[in-house]
Amino acid sequence: MAMGQRRQILQVDQWRQDIMKGSGGWEAQYTDRRMNDTAPEPSLGDIHHQPPTHDPVACARWWHHPCGQTTPAWIHDEVARRMQERLGWIKLQPRDWLHAHPSLGGWAVHEALVQRYPKAQVHLCEPSASRLALTRAHLQGSAWQRLNPWRSQPRWHLPGQWPDPVDMVWANMQLHLHDRPLELLRRWRQALRVDGFVMFSCLGPDGLMELRQLYGAMDWPAAGSEWTDMHDWGDMLVQTGFAEPVMDMERITLSYRSAQALLNELRSLGRNLHPKRFGALRGKGWPARLCEAIEADWPRRSEDGQFLLTVEIVYGHALRAPDRHRVDTTTRIPLGDMKKMLRPG
Repeated sequence: MAMGQRRQILQVDQWRQDIMKGSGGWEAQYTDRRMNDTAPEPSLGDIHHQPPTHDPVACARWWHHPCGQTTPAWIHDEVARRMQERLGWIKLQPRDWLHAHPSLGGWAVHEALVQRYPKAQVHLCEPSASRLALTRAHLQGSAWQRLNPWRSQPRWHLPGQWPDPVDMVWANMQLHLHDRPLELLRRWRQALRVDGFVMFSCLGPDGLMELRQLYGAMDWPAAGSEWTDMHDWGDMLVQTGFAEPVMDMERITLSYRSAQALLNELRSLGRNLHPKRFGALRGKGWPARLCEAIEADWPRRSEDGQFLLTVEIVYGHALRAPDRHRVDTTTRIPLGDMKKMLRPG
């Protein structure tokens, strides 16, 4: 079945369209929430939105073992395309940039970004050697790479081998899968020069609400982790040393003609990382039972009977702020740090 027949985007919230047109209704609201340089920095204890429903062991397993998934989810490529539109808001032209985990976030946008910044050095980072090999095989065989062999070759990295600071970090559809998001945000900040920027997206708390409703009605264990609100992500960006975070979200409604097509899409999004998920192997009859439950009790359908699924996407970008030193009665600053603080630009 062709992709267009199998999957159709029905609706995008109107306010996302208003933001893209520059009406500024939501952005003005968020500006009032921004923390200025004189505001006290929150402690880790003030941040109550660490994901409580992520199993660390399951998260680590998912990141290091793709579980047979050899291509990114279709929706990840679509979100990456929409996130690229937001680059029009950014005036900085990166001299170099880091594509974080393209095997998960999507390969289709990579060539578009290379064409957008043709003179920039590209770095790619994957969380494991198996994912790195997967991405290398795909991108090195791409038509763009074959037709433009004169361009500078990308540089490949594993965690702990990230490059010197760059001007942009691109991280699509990843943050919601981490059990330690503050640590990841700090890692992104370390990968950026001062005034460099991060562009990211992730699933929001209303994503897959119909699946959660079905599991609740059937009294089954949790269908998936609970995801973080966009305002909380903005607070966490400030907490980890970013400045001027801008967040927005949209809800996309997907439609499916069959329960099996819906399940195939859900599997492509990742795995259930909730610590209270079903704790053993499902029996052979589970797929058929799940399909029957979807057919009989799915909470939301279109007029022609298709199954509707909500995907909430959170988008964010923020600048890497300069290091800030807390001023006490006596403050000791290394000479090297003092030189960096005094050096213009």
